[in-house]
Amino acid sequence: QVQLVESGGGLVQAGGSLRLSCANSGRTMYSIGWFRHAPGKEREFVSGFSWNIGWRRYADSVKVRFTISGDNAKKTVFLQMDSLKPEDTAVYYCAAAQNPYEIYTGAPEYWGQGTQVTVSS
Repeated sequence: QVQLVESGGGLVQAGGSLRLSCANSGRTMYSIGWFRHAPGKEREFVSGFSWNIGWRRYADSVKVRFTISGDNAKKTVFLQMDSLKPEDTAVYYCAAAQNPYEIYTGAPEYWGQGTQVTVSS
């Protein structure tokens, strides 16, 4: 079984930073992604990372500002979010799959419960 737990969300002013964590307490999943869902908008892909092939991808809206990384031993993936903007406000979800295609197409097998990120102007 796979259980994903996100943490690190909160309230921050525009221009500030937050670091989200996604801890997997179950069997190893090689591809992890971050998605976000803002009120009135569709869920969107933010960033993805694969342990075994070095795949790393970002949405155009977060490139340069966000950085995804992982601690293989702890089965934890991080999303460092810098230069945050009010439009980054959303619930951020961590998701896991066996391959990056499932992450990039928004069809991962497992999802976390989400963590709220609010950026004030």
